[in-house]
Amino acid sequence: MKNYTLGKKPHYKILDGLRGVAAIIVVFFHLAEPLATGHLDNIVNHGYLAVDFFFLLSGFVLGYAYDDRWTTLTFGGFLRRRVERLQPLVILGMTLGALTFYFTDSTIWPHIHTVPVWKLLVVMLIGYTLLPLPLSMDIRGWEEMHPLNSVGWSLFFEYVANILYALGLRKLSNKALACFVAVAGAALVHLAVTSPNGDVAGGWTLNVEHMRIGLTRVLFPFFAGLLLSRVARFIPITNAFFWCSLLVAAILFMPRIGGAEHLWLNGLYESFCIIILFPLVIYMGASGVVHNQLENKICKFLGDLSYPLYMTHYVLVYFYVAWVSNHKGITLQQAWPYALLTFLGAVVLAYASLKLYDEPIRNWLRRKWRPREYPLSAASSAQPTH
Repeated sequence: MKNYTLGKKPHYKILDGLRGVAAIIVVFFHLAEPLATGHLDNIVNHGYLAVDFFFLLSGFVLGYAYDDRWTTLTFGGFLRRRVERLQPLVILGMTLGALTFYFTDSTIWPHIHTVPVWKLLVVMLIGYTLLPLPLSMDIRGWEEMHPLNSVGWSLFFEYVANILYALGLRKLSNKALACFVAVAGAALVHLAVTSPNGDVAGGWTLNVEHMRIGLTRVLFPFFAGLLLSRVARFIPITNAFFWCSLLVAAILFMPRIGGAEHLWLNGLYESFCIIILFPLVIYMGASGVVHNQLENKICKFLGDLSYPLYMTHYVLVYFYVAWVSNHKGITLQQAWPYALLTFLGAVVLAYASLKLYDEPIRNWLRRKWRPREYPLSAASSAQPTH
């Protein structure tokens, strides 16, 4: 259920915790990925679906936080709030990616040392804006729109959904929004079932194929989350955080369905997860009751850590991927100490980024942009998060 903070809008603590659980599994996915031989045998095989979960959670939280505020809230005011929440860590992630870029030279990226500094700086500055980079500016060689911080592509589509919501889709009636969500869901199923790999993975390259994938991946979950925030009627659910965390982990760790012979079956599985299971998890999490202080602290810690972890972990993963590529044929049994060290380093980096950079910057932006809402003595704990 909602937790209340004096003077603030009620806050969903369990949803914060679930966002942290999903972010941790994303790190596991990226650490297991270079050890896999392809898209069929990653031990965290559906970890990329965490992005779709984030989109749905974001739509739910933003609908809850902003739907009833548009009589006084302007588009500019809304966008400032989203920039205030998202952009500091976007900038930090790109900066760290640039500072460490030349140190990740390896057999998988043999031309890194030939990239001129001016080009690296241009890529970093454009990365600050999250505008997609063309393939001609791909300085790493993975055909990504943000080669200094791989995860930046999902933030680009997060902004696209936010802008669409603010510019007009927020005005849709519940029936009209339900029709829009149904069409978006049909497009998602078609993508997943007909994809060459039988999944929804993609969205990180500036070309027609990946732009279609990215838009399809964000439109259904984000606006399904918005619809859920409007129409759901919640009932108290005990142990919701435990059961929801278990369900999220089961979905993301699920082995590949159908193998190489029946790829469409995996597409059906992913469609079912995004369209049915993820909304169920959000509903259960929003209905759940935080039972004690320990659970409250765990949810708060995971929620606070989730976005910094997501936005900074790949800086360290680049080093890990380079190490794995330089040791061909390495097994999971050989690699796990390095993977564990990378994971722990990512958690420490995320926490340091949160406390030393993200929270101070966001507090400063709030005081600068919204002095009436956030006087110097105001707390900052009840802001909607990504």
